[in-house]
Amino acid sequence: MERGTRAAGLRALPVTAFALALALIAGGFAGWAGWDWYDAAHDDTVAYAEQRDDALAAGEQAVQNLNTLDHRSLDRGLDLWESSTTGDLHDQLVAGRKEFADQVKTARTVTTAKVLSGALTELDDRAGRARVLVALRVTVKAPGDQSTDKDSRMLGELTRTGGHWKLSALGQAPVGGTSAG
Repeated sequence: MERGTRAAGLRALPVTAFALALALIAGGFAGWAGWDWYDAAHDDTVAYAEQRDDALAAGEQAVQNLNTLDHRSLDRGLDLWESSTTGDLHDQLVAGRKEFADQVKTARTVTTAKVLSGALTELDDRAGRARVLVALRVTVKAPGDQSTDKDSRMLGELTRTGGHWKLSALGQAPVGGTSAG
């Protein structure tokens, strides 16, 4: 009987060794996966990518806001313009608000903008500055007239203030190429 018990024990040895090896491999993989996850979660490029995405979204929204205005809800529209901007651009909008409001009331126009595409062309996360290029379609409806569409490309500068990105400058992007030479 002793011989049968010894033979059974020798057969169980490879199964035990295999189970132990499998457990070590699984533990090693779990450790590696955990470290990899931790490393990715604390990588600076993730935070930079989030800032890039936040700046682009804010830039697109702000450019759309500044190209949308309805004479029937003028104060709300102009308030949105002011809340979307900072710096000199904000100061210019505040200073010219009454004169501009009078012009829009007289013209009785409704202007809406739709972002077609946008791209962040520059991001300095540490300084809190970015530049955005936004393509949009602006539709203008005057009383009694059909609406007219105009595609436009805008260049905007963004500044991070209070943890939020706001437009600090806005202008038309050049259209067409320039000759080299």
